[in-house]
Amino acid sequence: MKRWATYHLLTRRAPPGFGASNGCSFAACLGLSAVAFGAVLAAVLMPLDAAFAQAQTNLEQIIKPPTVDATEPMLLQADEMIYDNDNARITAKGNVEIYYGNYTLLADKIVYNRNANTLAAEGNVRMKDPDGAVITSDQLTLTDDFRDGFVDALKLVTKDETRIVAESASREAGNVTVFRKGWFTPCKLCKEDPSKPPTWRIRAGKITHKRDQAKMAFNDARFDLFGVPVIWMPYFQTADPTVKRKSGFLMPSYSHSSELGSTVQVPYYFALSENFDFTFAPMWTEKAGTLLLGDWRHRTSAGGYEVELAGVWNNSNSFLSPDGTVERVTDQDFRGSIKTKGRFALDPYYSWGWDVLLETDETFRRFYNLDSRLKTDRVSQLYLEGLHDRNYFSTRFYNTESLLFTDEEFSESVVYPIIDYDYIVDAPIVGGELSFNSNTMVFSSADGTDSNRFIVQAQWRRQLIDGIGQVFTPFGRLRGDVYSLENPGLLELGGTEDVVIANPDADNTIWRGNAVGGLEYRYPFIASTGLMTHTVEPIGQVIARPSSVGDQQEIPNEDALSLVFDDTILFDIDKFSGYDRIETGTRANVGLRYTAQLPSGAYGRAVFGQSYQLGGENEFDTAFYQTSGLASHRSDYVTGLYLQTSSYLSFSAQSRFNENNFDMERTDLGSRLNYGPVKAQVNYARIPEDVPADIPIVPAAIVSNNDREEILGGGALAITNEWWLLGNLRYDLQANQTISDGLGVRYQDDCFRLDVTYQRSNISDQDIEPDQRFLVNFALKYLGTYSTNTSAFGGFSDVDGN
Repeated sequence: MKRWATYHLLTRRAPPGFGASNGCSFAACLGLSAVAFGAVLAAVLMPLDAAFAQAQTNLEQIIKPPTVDATEPMLLQADEMIYDNDNARITAKGNVEIYYGNYTLLADKIVYNRNANTLAAEGNVRMKDPDGAVITSDQLTLTDDFRDGFVDALKLVTKDETRIVAESASREAGNVTVFRKGWFTPCKLCKEDPSKPPTWRIRAGKITHKRDQAKMAFNDARFDLFGVPVIWMPYFQTADPTVKRKSGFLMPSYSHSSELGSTVQVPYYFALSENFDFTFAPMWTEKAGTLLLGDWRHRTSAGGYEVELAGVWNNSNSFLSPDGTVERVTDQDFRGSIKTKGRFALDPYYSWGWDVLLETDETFRRFYNLDSRLKTDRVSQLYLEGLHDRNYFSTRFYNTESLLFTDEEFSESVVYPIIDYDYIVDAPIVGGELSFNSNTMVFSSADGTDSNRFIVQAQWRRQLIDGIGQVFTPFGRLRGDVYSLENPGLLELGGTEDVVIANPDADNTIWRGNAVGGLEYRYPFIASTGLMTHTVEPIGQVIARPSSVGDQQEIPNEDALSLVFDDTILFDIDKFSGYDRIETGTRANVGLRYTAQLPSGAYGRAVFGQSYQLGGENEFDTAFYQTSGLASHRSDYVTGLYLQTSSYLSFSAQSRFNENNFDMERTDLGSRLNYGPVKAQVNYARIPEDVPADIPIVPAAIVSNNDREEILGGGALAITNEWWLLGNLRYDLQANQTISDGLGVRYQDDCFRLDVTYQRSNISDQDIEPDQRFLVNFALKYLGTYSTNTSAFGGFSDVDGN
């Protein structure tokens, strides 16, 4: 029969159990040392853990040694208790359990020496500390307050399964812990063969952890990878994991490309304060000089900002322009960029910020792979925005610049500013919702065209459902515009044959207004078959507007150039993408929607519809929008098909078919699969030419002589639990040419990841030529950037392989 005894070694009683504590026990300190021991490899390789370099406390912070409340009692139970009063010893044998504060100590035998104030445990010793770390050993000696101690044949496992094994460990003064002949690993041991070396571990003859200084010192250290010694260091010192922000080197990176040659980047992190830091990351290239990179980050109580600086000297590249002349990217000896982003809250509802990129030339960032090579423009903005109750306000200043050599001047512009304000009336008006919108823009283009506009509109809509489930939605809109134009250049193509150009010497003020009234009708039919619910919903919409609002070609078209007519905008009141163009005349939109729903959340949806111009001018019947599918009185047919399983499969297909012969004019397909060992994403797009190629006055930048047809895909295949095959591809089907592709292999377990990838790009623009890159990246848990996710595009910075 077990016996219980309570010893008021220090005085107050506490209930037994596994509690939590903010202090650090002997075992907790060993656990802490185990985690800190992981910093060995970082110092061996020079770079410190990037994770260590981003957190909360400073090296200079002094951490007090662990203590237990002086009033805590010790609760002891065992099968047999032997009292030796002459020697002031108490011996507990058989299933011994001791509970002291939030510590638990289990052993076959424990001897308590009251004269020496020590506890000596033998046989199957296990101790759990307040942090949840568990120590196992054959022998353990502790002071009676668990402050100091000595342990033989130590095995420690923390809550996150970090392990440290040592022949012995001791703690002195509650502050200094010394491990002798031990090793550390955050890797899980092999279940079938626990004696098998983990993926990686660090062995050392002696490890000294000074808790008050938050420092770790290592003697005779070796790094093992898959049981093979890789690196040896006689001595080094580093901060322990309680120091989450510590200046030092980060993980280096290496790549080789045909344009840059071999590339090595070694970042150094400066932990300057708890709320700001700086990373200096020079990148040496074999063929293109040494690129200097710096990243400043600063967080305040209201927000934060970041500034990235990049520059290189003596690398002004030349290229052969389309006319055969030799052009230089820049005439300066310096190439560089400043990229900054910030956001700050003014109050709980409003904030301001910026996203700005300044660059000496158009290709600098793409040439050095700082940005994707598929990037075609540079957009900077400064903004103020807020959302409160039923109000939305936004003010944005934009600067846009093209990055392509062949683009025209009109692609570079400044917007200062564009202001949007939306308001929804909080009370029903005639039983419906009334809202107001306004837009103000001041615009200047590099081609000399300046335009200012002010637009205000009011919208009302109300939904009515009758007794048999029919849904009627009447709606209305009133809108007024005023434009002020200065030196307008080429504005737009007008008509199907003629080209309309405004007088470049004219200063114009243009007024425009529009009134819209309409009705939408829906009648959903719902039926169930087994576990599936079916919904069939015919939809009809009639929209009445004035037949004409004047010659819209006089107004520069700055924000309505992008028009994709598909099922998602079939029932929009105005299908133009921006304010500069508005629909006129009477239009009817009709369609049918079918939805099948399962209880698991999986569903399928199909949409089919068409739009009709019933009267008035069709504003889509201009040369620029001839291929939009809306230029005739009867639009092309649009369809949409959407499938979504509960988790592992999704598919979407949006298509437009010619209204005369039902030929496919445009299609966009998208799919994503995450099932078993396969993770994949495939997208396909077929897009018609934007502008007829036989119209000579259209700028070359927006002319497409042929349809565009591309396929874009990426995926990962799990060969085993640890090994993955990675790949991505972007292919131009019309030109029968690969735009970019990549292939890679990844090894990843719970504590180590290795990526070996090959990437190829066939993009050419100025000094950017087709390129091939080979990259090797690795990460160690606690010693570098590490993630347990396996992305379908893992090992590649983006789906385009750039």
